[in-house]
Parts: sequence; structure tokens; C-alpha cells
Amino acid sequence: MRAALRSFGQRLSGQSLGDVALFARCGLWRPWLFVLPHLAALAVMIATETSATAMAAFLLAWGLLNFCWLALIRRPAFAATLSLAMLAVLVLLSQLKYQVLMMTASFVDLMVVDTDTVAFLFTIFPALRLLVALCAIALVPLAFVAWRYDPLRLNRLTAAALALACAGGLTALETRSPMEPFEAYYGGNHVSGFARSGVDALSELMTHGLMESDPSAADRLKAVEGWACRPEKKPPHIILVHDESSFDIRMAPGIKLPAGYGSHFFSFDGKERRFLVESAGGPSWYTEYNVLEGLSARSFGRFAYFVTRIAAGRVKRGLPAALRRCGYRTFSLYPALGAFMSARSFQATAGVQRFFDQHDLGTEAIEPDSFFYDAAARMIEHEHERSPMFVFVYLAANHFPWDFRYRPDLMPQWKDLGNVVLVDEYLRRQAMSASDYADFLARLKRQFPEEPFLLVRFGDHQPDFASLLIDPALDETGVARRLMSYDPRYFTTYYAIDAVNFSPADLSSALDTLEGPYLPLVVQEAAGLPLDPSFAEQKKILRRCNGLFYACAGGAEARHFNRMLIDAGLIKNL
Repeated sequence: MRAALRSFGQRLSGQSLGDVALFARCGLWRPWLFVLPHLAALAVMIATETSATAMAAFLLAWGLLNFCWLALIRRPAFAATLSLAMLAVLVLLSQLKYQVLMMTASFVDLMVVDTDTVAFLFTIFPALRLLVALCAIALVPLAFVAWRYDPLRLNRLTAAALALACAGGLTALETRSPMEPFEAYYGGNHVSGFARSGVDALSELMTHGLMESDPSAADRLKAVEGWACRPEKKPPHIILVHDESSFDIRMAPGIKLPAGYGSHFFSFDGKERRFLVESAGGPSWYTEYNVLEGLSARSFGRFAYFVTRIAAGRVKRGLPAALRRCGYRTFSLYPALGAFMSARSFQATAGVQRFFDQHDLGTEAIEPDSFFYDAAARMIEHEHERSPMFVFVYLAANHFPWDFRYRPDLMPQWKDLGNVVLVDEYLRRQAMSASDYADFLARLKRQFPEEPFLLVRFGDHQPDFASLLIDPALDETGVARRLMSYDPRYFTTYYAIDAVNFSPADLSSALDTLEGPYLPLVVQEAAGLPLDPSFAEQKKILRRCNGLFYACAGGAEARHFNRMLIDAGLIKNL
């Protein structure tokens, strides 16, 4: 390495001396072709990076990018121009992602990029197409000038050696001061975060791949394909309700509550059941993966944030697929664009036959819960006579932010209770949700007096502000540590079971506390359906672990079950 650096200095010095006459003849502006991109990169670093560690990672990433280009084209000015263009695109896309998902860009975005994600970005940001085109148009003349008038050349081996040095420095930096996963939620650090996440992602990929699983398993699942589902009685229609950001706020001390608060969390049998989820304050698709696939997002480690994008086309086992083998037709009502986190592709892989996103439903704004319940009722009216139906209803009215009065025309009788604005608005929206659900139950009883229904509701995660209320004595760092250790207080919501013209057949799996991946078991047994071999095996885990899944034995049970599903061909290419 020392020889490579000495060679680099000699070559650069020799080239510079040979170019003195050239600069004199053609002007002194040519060095700026090399200097300006680096000055612009420094300006970006100062504007977006927030710590010394982040700035060091930025500089190492900038050097790595430049030297990689130099190993290919040898021209420093041209390499710096291309590197600056790539850096600008990265910062722009990271800022766009943060606006939508409250998370900056990660190297994993590049690893699992798909057409759904690209389509989603261009749909929600129509100006992005024009912006990309303008950047490309501006880049062409700049690149031409840098290529044409760049007098310097760098040896390819020297450039490759320096690129490796930068990569090694970045790896050493991340090893010594690893980036916590929650840092991506703070915003900023767009370039350093992307680079450091690359070190983490590649390390984890080499350790256990995209998903954790045992190297081998002695036991085998019986074949699921060809397994015959023969219910003993006419099965009910099943409605699974994804209750956005809903949990019993009585878990937090000192909250002033409206009269009768809490009844929404009870099941038909008078029990209040706790639901352990895998996300806090944001990624609903973790729980979506739990309840549709019956598996753990935590098995994906640092790739968990991309779980639905990774699982699409790869995980071919789930609740909708099991219900289809029992004669159900499966539907999903989704409040966002189907390309969001590859939701349409993921749910199709899980067994959903007909997926309706916000475009299909005819809405562009966040709608009250009654909108989706009405859509479900109309769908049931048109389809219920053909076969039993499974309808996944995804609610949205209780989505963040809570710092404004959502639909003030609804529930005009509401009076704030004297909590902070976020909490009072949250309680108001929960009251709206409870009222809309009660109306939906009444409508099912009135409109379909002869049809049996099983309804299962669950809270997908706590609202983002809840982590500051659970233990007010903790500061932001203390809360982050509790979240990283999966303290159950921050990951507990609720699940509830209701029935119309139907008595649930078996609630033995509906424990008082249940981890998310077991909900498909509860649904199938409550509906009186036999379990296919994969769910029958998972029920054994439920019994051994008393309702815990990934949290049981430090993830060992989940890893073993993943291997069994891989061996059975129900998980592929992971």
C-alpha cells in the first residue's frame, strides 16, 4: 500500500509538471474541472452530515466512488463529475424516501430495487421524471467538457488500490462505531448512512443471507401441495381488520380518558387480548407480513424493513393461501398505492387473489374507517353467494400525524380532554374507529342475516409518540435502547375476535398474549378449518413457547421453522 501511495504521488506530480505549458496555453480554468466537484461534495457534506463519524464515512465513501471511477476511466475531473452526479441523485432520493417513509435511503434499497418501487416513486412524485430528465440533460455537457479537457490521468492499479483503502477504512469505521438501525429515522446523513448501511448489509448477507434459518433440519414437513382441506361445517366469511396504530393507551401513565374507553379492545367473549408486534411507531408492513404469512419479520435482521419487498415471489406460504385450499376466495382492500413496499406483489404471493388499492377504490386522501367498511360490505354483497370470502381490510384514519384535527366534520360532539394535542387527537380518532366498527357489525347483522362471519382485528403497532409516554422518565437515548432490545411494553397492541351469526369453533390458540405470526392459526381454528401441515407444525411451537415466536429461545424456533419451510419448498431463494 505504501508503494502504491508513493507511485500515485510521483505520477500525479510528473503529470502536473508536464501540464504547466498546457495550462499556460489553454488557460487556468482547467484545474477547476477537477476542483469544483470536490468543493460541491464538501458543501453537501457540511449541509447534510451531522457528526464527525458521519463526515468521516462521507469522505471515505466519496473517495471510494471517485477511485472506482478512476480505475475504469483514469480521468480525475470526469470521475469527480460522475461521482458528484451520483451523490446528488442519492441525496435527492434519500430525501424523497424520508418524506414518505420517515427513513433515509439504505444500501438495501439498491440490493432489492424492483419495478414496484420505481413505479411508486414516479407516481407519488410526478415531477421526479422531469427532474431526472433535467439532471441527465445537464450532466451530458458537463461530462463532455470534463472528459474533453481533463489533462490528468491516473494509473488504474493505483486507483484500484486507493479504492480498496477507502473501502477498508469505511469497514473499519463502521466496525468500531456501528450505526444503530434507528439512526435512519432521524433524517440527514444521507451519504454516510447509505455507505455505512452497505457495510452492515454485506456483512449480514455473508453471515446468514437475507433471512435467518438453520443450516439444516432433521425433521421434515409433510407436503402442503395437494393437501385436502375438508371443513366439517360450512365455514364463515372471514374479515381480518388491520387497525392502524391502535393500542390501549392505558398502558401509559397519566392519560386522561373519555368515558367508556377500552371497550373496543374486547372480544365477543369479554376478554382483552394482547398482541406482540415487531414494529414500533411506523412500519405497518412488518405486521402485515406477520398476519398474512404467519412468519417473523425479525428473521430478516437488518433487512426486516424491506420484508415485503424481499418476500414477494419468495415466501409462498400464508393465511390467504391456506384459506384458498379450503375453498375461500381472497380479497384485500389497501389504502395506499399497491406499489408501496411491493404490497400488491407481496400479497399476491401470500395468496390474495383480488387486490384493491387506493386507485381501484377511487380515493387519493386518507379516508375514515367507514369508507373501507362500506367497500367491504359492498364486495360481500356482490360475492358472498359464490363461496366463503376472506377480506383483509386495511384501515388508515388513525395514521400519523396527529397534530391536526382530521375530518372535523366527523364526531363533532368530541371534547378534548386536556392531554397534549397529539394524545387528544389520537383518542378522538380511536373513538371514531370504535364507532365505525360498531356500525359495520350492525350492518353485517342487518344486511346478511343468514351469513356467518368471523371478524378478527389487530393493532399493527403503537403510534410513534407512544414510546415517549410509556416510561416518561427515559430520555430519547433510553427509549431507543428499549426499542432496540424489543421491550414488550413498546411492542404491545391488541387483537380481538368477534362473530356474527356464528360461534367460533376453537379458541385454544387465542392466548391472552400472542405474538403476531400466530394470528393465522387463531383465524383458521376459530373458523373451524383444519390446519395444513405447516400451520400444524407451527401450532406445536405456539404450545412450546406459550404464544411467543421469534422471541422464543432467542429466535431459535423461528430459524428452525424457516429451514423446514425452505426444505418443503414454501420459501425459495432465501
